[in-house]
Amino acid sequence: MTTNDDALIAAARVSKAWPFEEARKLLKRYPDGKPGGAPVLFETGYGPSGLPHIGTFQEVLRTTLVRRAYEALTGGAPTRLVAFSDDMDGLRKVPDNVPNKGLLTAHLHEPLSRIPDPFGRFESFAHHNNAMLRDFLDRFGFDYEFVSAADRYNSGAFDDALRGVLNNFDAIMGIMLPTLREERRKTYSPILPVSPTNRQVLQVPVEVVDVAQGLIRFTDTTGEVVEQTIFGGQAKLQWKVDWAMRWVALGVDYEMCGKDLTDSVTQSGKIAQVLGGKRPEGLIYELFLDENGEKISKSKGNGLTIEQWLDYGSEESLGFYLFREPKSAKSLHVGVIPRAVDEYWQFREKLPTQPLEQQLGNPVWHLLRTNGYHGGEGEALPVTYGLLLNLVGVLGANATRAQVWSYLGNYVENADPAAHPALDALVTRALAYNRDFIAPTLIRRKPDANEALALAALDEELAATSEGATAEELQNLVYEIGKDPHYGFAGLRDWFKALYETLLGSAQGPRMGSFIALYGVANTRSLIAEALDGTEAG
Repeated sequence: MTTNDDALIAAARVSKAWPFEEARKLLKRYPDGKPGGAPVLFETGYGPSGLPHIGTFQEVLRTTLVRRAYEALTGGAPTRLVAFSDDMDGLRKVPDNVPNKGLLTAHLHEPLSRIPDPFGRFESFAHHNNAMLRDFLDRFGFDYEFVSAADRYNSGAFDDALRGVLNNFDAIMGIMLPTLREERRKTYSPILPVSPTNRQVLQVPVEVVDVAQGLIRFTDTTGEVVEQTIFGGQAKLQWKVDWAMRWVALGVDYEMCGKDLTDSVTQSGKIAQVLGGKRPEGLIYELFLDENGEKISKSKGNGLTIEQWLDYGSEESLGFYLFREPKSAKSLHVGVIPRAVDEYWQFREKLPTQPLEQQLGNPVWHLLRTNGYHGGEGEALPVTYGLLLNLVGVLGANATRAQVWSYLGNYVENADPAAHPALDALVTRALAYNRDFIAPTLIRRKPDANEALALAALDEELAATSEGATAEELQNLVYEIGKDPHYGFAGLRDWFKALYETLLGSAQGPRMGSFIALYGVANTRSLIAEALDGTEAG
């Protein structure tokens, strides 16, 4: 172990960053490492009744952040991450975003892994969605192992764990029944047999006949009393029992979940203990809200997809947004993207100058390590995303990438897209964001009398200023006019608000010195002339 490792471990042991706080739970669980040097097992769950989405991404990302924090905390203790697909679950509802809905309707309540693929590409609907999950996780470079519930049930890999459920059947019923409504208690069973006649996953009472053979007795949908083994994929477990069984069978040490599963964690933890195991460590995170403060729902369609985020923001900004305060409810809509982009780059630029203790509290330190990447920490973005959006807002909905780069030449050294790939990617996203959300809302109001006098004074100052003036020089020039009592502004904020509303058509805006340097002195004078004429720029 190097001195740097020692310093990192010492700093990690006291860091207040939430991934380290979570990782220390595992250190407490295994003060001397996992017995036999076995890797600590992290798990994320996925229900393949639908396509992977932003919730899937955030859970794998946040779990990976804790995994990497644990590795740093322990000087490189071995770890594994399992992405588990619950593809033995019965299909309860046909999703809206799939073709051939009639095909799925005909197979309702059958295990997802035994239902034909409505897309016609894979051997089952679950296989299709599992492939989408793997493609999705691979796209972001996550290090994980994929595990299918159907594979484990069908192959007999879960048979010993299932025998444990039968052996503790009464104790599990004792945990679950008090949590259920009276009507549900009459039909509840920890075990869901697969019907031999219609292949559906049945919610019926069962009687244990023979633990060793896995035999149960139940009444099939035909009314016939059936004796059938639960081994080899002929049954699956009820959700909370299944979760507990999986923890014990796989040896899961860490799994996080949303606030809506708080009760499930409690009950599954009790069942895991009955089965001879231990509930994993984990974080219960808050759920996402839409721009109206309502919970995001797939059925309502009021959420933001990962594709939509990446249309308007970067992968890094999404990771940054998901890193922050996982125990607080977060709004998830397009309006949060620009700030997330700029804050990511602010933290990234700051990272190399921070002492180690502060680096460990910097979200970028954690994000750069999710996939084992430790370089590039000192990169900076020469223009903020907010400033880019102000520029394209002035240029209009039909602005082009080449046009934006021609303006960037006023502000950026070597203004070549190839020399600034991160900035170039944001130019494309800024054009899309402007076209879809900014341009339709921009309204430049006419200045009032005092504002017109101040704008005329600014124009006069700019007329005497060269195109090569720095952003700081231009900012000072703007400041001086705003501070002049002759123009009657109560404070600089009112002056800047007037500039934003009359020149940019927005209630908020950038540092005006930076904007003028980017847009150009002559072009800014044209904007002022249009404002003083009471006309809108095209």
